[in-house]
Amino acid sequence: MAVVSWKEILLLTGLVVGCYWNSLSCGFVFDDVSAILDNKDLRPSTPLRNLFLNDFWGTPMAEERSHKSYRPLTVFTFRLNYLFSELSAASYHLFNVVLHGVVCVLFLRVCRLFLDKTSSLVAALLFAVHPIHTEAVTGVVGRAELLSSIFLLAAFLAYTKSTGADHSIVWAPIALTVVLVAAATLCKEQGITVVGICCVHEVFVAQGFTLPMLLDTLRQVLQGKDGFPYAVLQTLLKLIVLIISTLLLVIIRVQVIQSQLPVFTRFDNPAAVSPTPTRQLTFNYLLPVNAWLLLNPSELCCDWTMGTIPLVESLLDLRNLATLLFYSFLALLAYHSLRYRHSSAKTVIMALSLIVLPFIPASNLFFPVGFVVAERVLYVPSMGFCVLVAHGFKIVSHKGHLKKISWLMIGVLLTTHAVKTFNRNWDWESEYTLFTSALKVIPGKKYATRVAPNHLNVYINLANLIRANESRLEEADQLYRQAISMRPDFKQAYISRGELLLKMNKLTEARDAYLRALELDRTNADLWYNLAIVNIEMKDPSEALKNFNHALELNPRHKLALFNSALLMQESGEPKFWPEANRRFLTYVEEEPDDANGYFNLGMLAMDANENAAAERWMRKAIGLQAGFRSALFNLALLYSQSKREVDALPVLDELLRYHPEHIKGLILKGDILMNHKKDTRGAKICFERILRMDPTNVQGKHNLCVVYFEERDLPRAERCLEETLALAPNEEYVRRHLSIVRSKMAAMSAAGQPLTSSEGATVTAKEEKPKRVREGAEEVAQGEEEGRVAETVGKGAEDDKNVRKSSAESLEGVAVDQSESLDSSQSDKRTKGKSTKEIKDIEKKRAAALKRLEEIERILSGD
Repeated sequence: MAVVSWKEILLLTGLVVGCYWNSLSCGFVFDDVSAILDNKDLRPSTPLRNLFLNDFWGTPMAEERSHKSYRPLTVFTFRLNYLFSELSAASYHLFNVVLHGVVCVLFLRVCRLFLDKTSSLVAALLFAVHPIHTEAVTGVVGRAELLSSIFLLAAFLAYTKSTGADHSIVWAPIALTVVLVAAATLCKEQGITVVGICCVHEVFVAQGFTLPMLLDTLRQVLQGKDGFPYAVLQTLLKLIVLIISTLLLVIIRVQVIQSQLPVFTRFDNPAAVSPTPTRQLTFNYLLPVNAWLLLNPSELCCDWTMGTIPLVESLLDLRNLATLLFYSFLALLAYHSLRYRHSSAKTVIMALSLIVLPFIPASNLFFPVGFVVAERVLYVPSMGFCVLVAHGFKIVSHKGHLKKISWLMIGVLLTTHAVKTFNRNWDWESEYTLFTSALKVIPGKKYATRVAPNHLNVYINLANLIRANESRLEEADQLYRQAISMRPDFKQAYISRGELLLKMNKLTEARDAYLRALELDRTNADLWYNLAIVNIEMKDPSEALKNFNHALELNPRHKLALFNSALLMQESGEPKFWPEANRRFLTYVEEEPDDANGYFNLGMLAMDANENAAAERWMRKAIGLQAGFRSALFNLALLYSQSKREVDALPVLDELLRYHPEHIKGLILKGDILMNHKKDTRGAKICFERILRMDPTNVQGKHNLCVVYFEERDLPRAERCLEETLALAPNEEYVRRHLSIVRSKMAAMSAAGQPLTSSEGATVTAKEEKPKRVREGAEEVAQGEEEGRVAETVGKGAEDDKNVRKSSAESLEGVAVDQSESLDSSQSDKRTKGKSTKEIKDIEKKRAAALKRLEEIERILSGD
């Protein structure tokens, strides 16, 4: 068994560099955008442990939208690239080329185990230049294949040394094999298949068994004629260790993905959701399609999906002949390799194991995957193909009259493949060149590319920028609809469009957008939440509450659903809902302990239930978290006033008016307390005059000032004031009655000869009915969430003073509190933050970049 010489290493690496040096000028294209540009796990600011918590694309494994591809070692090499060169694409491509060279050398070393020196070199040279590898080598995300292959080949080489010179078991190489298998699996899932390759080698190559021999041995054991031979027992022991180790790796892998397979749609893999027998016929037909790509890699495509390979829907479809031919050829090779013990049979069985076993995870035969055909998954299976070609070359070249022809054919094959590989690299230069090359795959038909969501994000991002301008909302909607037209299962587009339609007050269309998104993903709590917001805007609180509850069933600690559903229950006015609303607000403040709104609403619920001590505690907590919290300050003062603690209410009102000097309700309540409880007529007068300076048409402020004049015994002024008030509100009966009282008093005093402006004299003492509680409502909470993009509009709080009653007293003693009117929220909506000049410039830069990329994608997709 010859080792690999330096000359052979230089030859292989030189050939690899010659074929792939132009890949260094390529950028990040297709899936590279998601794995590199959009992946925060590459950034040094991201904790290193996130590599082991997230999938290949940087999405937490626990999330439903995760692709479940767990490749932390591959992402770690991306992070190393970023550490040295950040997002310089050339360094990433150079690393891939180096890795491909390493794989070629290791593959040559493996070939030496069952091929002679010349034919093994032929196999390695063919592997080095095969065009099917351009996606794995030139596409940066193909590094998963490269790294996994290195560990896979190293594990196999280690295992071949597990048998000693005396045929005893050497455990150190087996332990090393298990470690290398684990490393291969952490680079890409197919790495674990090397265990099967090791088992095939152990049984049919190292031990020299054939299938008839195995069956005969098993029959003798079952018949009790003889026990297991010693060699068989040794083989079983080694295989048991390998299999147990593999099962442990599988169990760990299942735990990592939390026993959930990724969810794929008919746009990713149409056959996966097709009925029987279409699904089976199509998946089996894809096997000869992949074999043909190895035999004739003239038509290569970055994305074999949707219409590129039509479904095989009938047994009468002629393509089924290709499937039968493929299985027949595979069966003949297997029969040849399993029946005989000579070296040729051993070579073929190892070639078949390299072809079949690593391809099984991507074959769709046992579980669906997220693609129809992917050239990169043929990287390891192509090793077995190259071994078969080299073995055939060996057989033919040993026939004297065919020797020169065989060498000529191999020379032509290597040359044409090298040229094809070099030219194919240019296709990966940019997304435009990549998709343009894909248009040639099916002549005469338009290429229906499955544009990946991360590529369509250019539409979403641009639309998000555009819709900041109120005059361009329709333009933003057009971009969302265009993204949906290119990928109808693009859930994010429906979510973003629903949010925009809500902003445009197109409520029915917004609801339909969210319902369409729910058809794609009914397990997304954010979608149910967004739909509930639309229901609120459509004045359908019962349906909104149902959808909030759906969201909470999926995610019991969904913060926005907790808050807004509790608010909806509170606003319903039905006491039966209050305990559950209180529980949800309590859960919300556990999640958001620094959000004053949660404590404020707990206080409002306590006020509804006449639990004054609890209400005071929650209001104080809200004020402590948010200084100047207008609604909390006002309602706390109101609580004190209703509890006959007017002295405690005054400092709260002073704090309210310090932060909000134009708060009319606060001024009215303060004036009322000063007038009726502190007997401070002058202070009350100042409050009401401030109201009228801000709003000369305020009926309550004007009327209460008239009461002050009456208390000051200035009856003529009180009369004029009430006349002006009546002119402002001619339908207010209480103003008319109070004016009548003043005039009667003036007439009585005139008849008695008393001065009308005297500070003495009795006041009318009939009781003025006091108003019920005046409330300010909870603020809107507008909080967007990343990766699901939760709609930023949420349910509104009780912003109206619905419990305020007008004064209807027959006398003027006491101050009438204001009418029922809407209050401003104490916080502005977080969506309406002001933007600095720098932020605006940054937005314009992003918009220009997005437009440029959008134009490139549109050029691609409009091609025939």
